[in-house]
Amino acid sequence: MKKFFVRSLMVLTLALGLTVPALADTIRLKDGSVIHGQVVGFKDQQFTILVGGGSRGRRSTITVYMEDVESIEFDSGTVTPGVNDSTNTSAVTPPLSQPTNTQPSYNPPPTAGTPVSANAQFFQVNARVRGDDKVQSVVNGQTVLTPNNGWTNTGLVVRRGQRLKISASGRISLGGSRFATPDGLPNVPDTGKLMRNQPTGGLLAVIGDDNDEFIFIGRNRDFVAQRDGVLFLGVNEGNLSDNSGAFDVVIEAEAGGNPR
Repeated sequence: MKKFFVRSLMVLTLALGLTVPALADTIRLKDGSVIHGQVVGFKDQQFTILVGGGSRGRRSTITVYMEDVESIEFDSGTVTPGVNDSTNTSAVTPPLSQPTNTQPSYNPPPTAGTPVSANAQFFQVNARVRGDDKVQSVVNGQTVLTPNNGWTNTGLVVRRGQRLKISASGRISLGGSRFATPDGLPNVPDTGKLMRNQPTGGLLAVIGDDNDEFIFIGRNRDFVAQRDGVLFLGVNEGNLSDNSGAFDVVIEAEAGGNPR
């Protein structure tokens, strides 16, 4: 996979900052208000912030538009200046889904037995992964589909050592009267799919936009992230152009804690 430039240098700086275990980020808004929480994602010009954690451990998420943010101070002491820098020129882009001649793949063993603190808390992110190579967006109030490379940006910034629990449902059409659940079809040959030893049409993940360390998710997967970066989801098939349908995905990410 090729490394893509980012929409803005500031967004890249923020994305890198998010890889630091954030327990008490300080978000200062232009109206003078201050939010204390954990910045866990950036998508569609909005920051997702995890707040709360009272006596019952209840937490919730809020979203804040980038244009309303004056600065973000991560708990590591990193201070991000105003986000409306006029020199910003680039964007975070999902990884390429086209395979190369030599395809390294990453399929770590299940980590269901990984020791986890009894006090571990998780927050939930929902995603809809289209089976084709299109992306759905709203332009002038109208829903439009535009070509994409087959990856869905979940908006979740993952830290190395963070535990993730992903479950998926639904089914997609692979064309030719073939239908696949997130577990995929085990006996369908496809030399163009990204993980050639895994079922065709199954749900995949990759962390970051600069590597080929694909993770087969299937219907569900519990694992510990091996790197920092944005979590992308996709379909394990070489030709997505004749596909239809989508998988509904629920991601549970461990909140707080230190990298393992």
